[in-house]
Amino acid sequence: MGRGRAKAKQTKVARQLKYYTPETDLSALERELHKASETDREDTSQFNGDDYDDYGKWAAGER
Repeated sequence: MGRGRAKAKQTKVARQLKYYTPETDLSALERELHKASETDREDTSQFNGDDYDDYGKWAAGER
């Protein structure tokens, strides 16, 4: 005896989580996505291929 109360509590919490719908701030989401796309462009401009060249030399046994 004793599992009934715990199972009921777990069921209640699971149901609350399943049907919980928080308010969505779409403007904040838009700002976040816009900011992420700007940082992606900056990261590609700073790409340095030397690291990959060093690995290629090491893999080929030249190093």
